[in-house]
Amino acid sequence: MAAVLELVVGSYEQVTMGYRVNTDEKEWTAKANFTHHAHMASISAVAASEKFVVTGSKDETIQVYDMKKRIEHGALLHHDGTITCLEFYDSTHLLSGGEDGLLCVWTTKKWECLKTIKAHKGSVSSLSVHPSGKLVLTVGTDKTLRTWNLINGRSAFIKNIKQNAHIVKWSPDGDKYVVVVNDKVDVYNLETASVTGTITNPKRISSVKFLNNSVLAVAGDDEIVRMCDVGTQKWVCEFKAHETRVKAIDSFMMEDYCVLVTASNDGFIKMWKLHLKEELESPTLLGEVNTSARLTCLAVWKPSSVPSSTSTEEPAAAKATTSQELASDLLRTKRVRIATEEVILEDESKPKKKKDGGRSNKK
Repeated sequence: MAAVLELVVGSYEQVTMGYRVNTDEKEWTAKANFTHHAHMASISAVAASEKFVVTGSKDETIQVYDMKKRIEHGALLHHDGTITCLEFYDSTHLLSGGEDGLLCVWTTKKWECLKTIKAHKGSVSSLSVHPSGKLVLTVGTDKTLRTWNLINGRSAFIKNIKQNAHIVKWSPDGDKYVVVVNDKVDVYNLETASVTGTITNPKRISSVKFLNNSVLAVAGDDEIVRMCDVGTQKWVCEFKAHETRVKAIDSFMMEDYCVLVTASNDGFIKMWKLHLKEELESPTLLGEVNTSARLTCLAVWKPSSVPSSTSTEEPAAAKATTSQELASDLLRTKRVRIATEEVILEDESKPKKKKDGGRSNKK
C-alpha cells in the first residue's frame, strides 16, 4: 500500500504549495495538490503534524491548514515581527519563535496560546523540542543558547556562545544536540551541556536534519548536501543535490531506507533514497518536481509516520529543578515519549466528568 505523503513548501512569492507523492512506481512522482496564498509577505517557516500544517511569514502571522479536512483553519496572531521558527510536539502542541524574541506554546485543540516566554533580547532564530516534550532549546540574536523547562515554563540553563547561532536541533534520542553558527556545527552533550566536537562545512549552513541518532545531513549555500557522523565529527558522504544552493532539507523513513527531501532556490524539490548502513553510499534520486517558485522552507506531511504518545507514566523530570537534574532524569528515562498533556502546562489536562452533566469549557 502506498504511503500517504505530501511535500509542503513555502516561497518568497508568499504562496504555500503542497505536492502529493505517488510512491507506487520505481520513479516517484509529485503532483500539485494545493496552493494557498494566505500570507501578505514571504514565507519564513513551515511545520507539519498528524493533522495540521502551519506556515509562518514576515507578515507576523501563523496560518493553520487542516490537512485532513483540506481547509484553511485560520491565522494565529500573537507575534510582533517575522515568524522565524515553528515546530510541533506530537500532534497536541505547536511552538513558535519570532523576531520579537518570544517563544509561544500553542494547544492544537483550541489553537490557544498557553504560554508566552520572553526567550531572547533579540530575535529567536531557531527552536527545537526535546523528544520527551520536557525541554526546548532556543538560539537568538543575543548570542545565547537557552534551555527552557516546559513543565514550569522557566529558564533551565543559559549559555553565552559569543556568536549568533541560527540553527539548533535535538538528536532523535535526545542525548545530544547541535548548534549551528555560520559554517560550523557544534555538537553538545545533554548531560554536560558542553561541546564534544565541531564540524566545519565549506559554506554557510542553511539547514540540518538528523537522519538517525548519529548521522546529520547538512545543506549550505551551495548545491552539495553532506552527511556527517556526529560521534566522530567526520564527513561520511556528500552528493550534488541541485544546480543552485539548497535552502531546506527534511527526511523520513520508509520500510528499510531513509528518504532525504531537498528544496532549492532553483525551484526543485527532490527526493533521495539513502540506506543508512555502516558505510554510507551516495543516495539515488527517487523523484523530483519543479515548483517554478523561489523556495524558502520545507516540511513533509506523512501522518502515518507521526508516533503517538502511549505512556501514562508520570514525567520523570517533573521534580527536577536544575538543568543537571533535568538532564540526568531525561537520560535515565528509557521511554522518551510521554503523554503530552502531562508535560506542557496543566491547562491541557482533561476535566473530570461530573454527575450533574458537567460544565462546558467553551467561551
